Amino acid sequence: MMLKVGSRELELNGQHLTELRSSNDIFHDITALRARMEEEGYLLIRGFHNRDKVLDARTGILEKMAQMGKLDRDTQLEEGVMADGSKSIFMGGTNEDLPALLNVLNGDHIMRFFDEFLGEQSLTFHYKWLRAVGKGDFTGAHYDIVYMGRGTQNVYTVWSPLGDVSYEMGGLAICLGSNRFENLKQSYGKKDSDRDGIGHYTDDPLLITEKFGGKWATTEFQAGDVLIFGMFLLHCSLENTTNHYRISVDARYQSVNEKVDERWSGKKPKGHSN
Repeated sequence: MMLKVGSRELELNGQHLTELRSSNDIFHDITALRARMEEEGYLLIRGFHNRDKVLDARTGILEKMAQMGKLDRDTQLEEGVMADGSKSIFMGGTNEDLPALLNVLNGDHIMRFFDEFLGEQSLTFHYKWLRAVGKGDFTGAHYDIVYMGRGTQNVYTVWSPLGDVSYEMGGLAICLGSNRFENLKQSYGKKDSDRDGIGHYTDDPLLITEKFGGKWATTEFQAGDVLIFGMFLLHCSLENTTNHYRISVDARYQSVNEKVDERWSGKKPKGHSN
């Protein structure tokens, strides 16, 4: 099966692309989860969120998108079919108009998880990175530290698909081993998107593996699944080749005892300057 990863077509379970590994087998062993995060740089946890709550959040987002005229009126709301001429939509912010979404991302379940995972009280950035990715679009490969590196580096991204995401709809892919690419961490990983006017490292996933090593990995996702990773894990997305929006959200979590990047917290986070 050929999948469009960034700007390349790669064969699933071929030379360059494999399947992500689930961590559900060790979900109740916090020491094992920490060790796997340290070694592999990510945790895929199936059914982490309550599926019904995720789908409630999805409905609220789709209703907002329908009001914006972004959905095909001749289809069912829950299908998330793009209206003619519509493109990807970025809805980043505090999303206070989407209480069902915040109920998922700020809820007791996930905050308790990070309290235990970090071994101390956790917090989540007020800013959430909500997006609806349209046909033909994808996200290039990057480290998150480039966008939120002015506080502690011990920040964790939780990527949550808000709906079921097939390969064709363009879920996330990560570069296995990229949490150990020391040369890249000391070069690109030292950049600041606002200060240096830099963003994605590349749209070509093979440029990375040919230069630094590693292998790309992805999977299909269900509503309720999460992918958790640190600031130094290269990731991108598959291209959405369908006419259905791929709706997902990134939320960030860290200890309350470490410095917070001021761009992403507070009642009115200022976000990027560029």
